Amino acid sequence: MSPKKTVLLTGGTGAIGPCIAQTLADEGYNLIIADIIPETSPQVQELINNCINKGADVFFVQCDVSSYSSCENAVKKSIEKFGGIYALINNAGILSDSLLMRMTEEQFGKVIDVNLKSIFNMSKHAVNHMIKAREGRIVNMSSVAGVYGNAGQTNYAASKAGMIGFTKSLAKEVGSRGITVNAVAPGFIDSGMTETLGEKVLGEIKSRIALRTAGTPQDVANAVSFLISEKAAYITGHVLSVDGGISL
Repeated sequence: MSPKKTVLLTGGTGAIGPCIAQTLADEGYNLIIADIIPETSPQVQELINNCINKGADVFFVQCDVSSYSSCENAVKKSIEKFGGIYALINNAGILSDSLLMRMTEEQFGKVIDVNLKSIFNMSKHAVNHMIKAREGRIVNMSSVAGVYGNAGQTNYAASKAGMIGFTKSLAKEVGSRGITVNAVAPGFIDSGMTETLGEKVLGEIKSRIALRTAGTPQDVANAVSFLISEKAAYITGHVLSVDGGISL
């Protein structure tokens, strides 16, 4: 792998984004971090510094992934900065859980816009460059909820299921140009949010996992790293579950 290949990562903050960024920085990639949180925020500054300390060149661009024009601007600035984008990781996403009978139109629409419309917004602009370069990697962050559904998450599950359909379709469109498109479907991942569930609930969830333990952000980052590497050059249109067997 060339040490100067560039990765554009959306959703750089949160539980999984920083782990992906730092893992790829360790592996020699240059990083473009696109997030709606401003660059001046402490968490963004910490992430940038951590990646720089690992030897990566890092460029941050504030971006609302639900906005077509904002994504177009992010890709344009990224190409101006590094001359190209080798891999796009569509990691940005939100939750707004509710039973359907209580879910508002705004709740449904916002989740679809941020989780699903965003991968159109980003991929539309990035793939044009990748086609000219005749190489590229796109990884979309789906979820086991998009494969099997989950009560109280019709909006989230619909967005993640749509992402899988998008992944498989785009893989067929751009494969002849040397571009692979895959999805990662995390299961129950240990994060700050899971700590609020309580021991009893956590125990019940873990009992349904074949490995009897929650995954970590590093588990997800490792899957992303593999899918953008040369080792995965002949894998496209695939959904890689990182769920410890909860979907078995």
